[in-house]
Amino acid sequence: MLNTSENYGGIARLFHWVIAVAVTGLFGLGLYMVELSYYEPAYKTYPALHKSIGILVAILMVLRLIWRLINITPQPLSIAPRSSREANKQKLEHAAASLVHFLLYALPFALFLSGYLISTADGRPIFVFDAIRVPAIFPPSKGLEDTAGLVHEIIAWSLAGFVVLHALAALKHHFINKDRTLLRMLLGPAPENKNKNEKQNTRKQKLRNSEQAEAPFDLGSAP
Repeated sequence: MLNTSENYGGIARLFHWVIAVAVTGLFGLGLYMVELSYYEPAYKTYPALHKSIGILVAILMVLRLIWRLINITPQPLSIAPRSSREANKQKLEHAAASLVHFLLYALPFALFLSGYLISTADGRPIFVFDAIRVPAIFPPSKGLEDTAGLVHEIIAWSLAGFVVLHALAALKHHFINKDRTLLRMLLGPAPENKNKNEKQNTRKQKLRNSEQAEAPFDLGSAP
């Protein structure tokens, strides 16, 4: 369940894919909502659904960030460079990947904040599935809804672009580099790694048992 230096654990993978699916769905729902007319039945229900899911995803993002901070981050998979040119290329790719990963964390939080400002610009709270009330922190502000809406749209399209870039990089690793960058996020450790870990754990347990069996009897511990 935990990360290792080579692989992502089950919890990290679950966070990744649940948030990826939810954010993609929110993006699609947002595109659909802006085309709705005032008299359509979904004009009010879909924005409420968008807000509710958005707040839940924001909570998941906070939990995911905490989980990332307290866990090991697996090392990037790369082939040993055969020249200084390839080494410089790898350094550039790793720097670009780090930047994209940072933006994939930062942009959703900026998106949630701008969405919150849109929804509470008039001072009214947000109701999550009509069950949880999220209050408006800031006082009503004229023009805030339009400004936050523009920022929200720009961030949403920017995030979509970086998500596509991230996906293309994963496919490049899979089909061109032929490493396990994509598979270790989809499936976790390779079967041989799982067997190796199981054997190591079994060996350690046998060693502990033998040490306990060979340890001299301690009279001081007798009742």
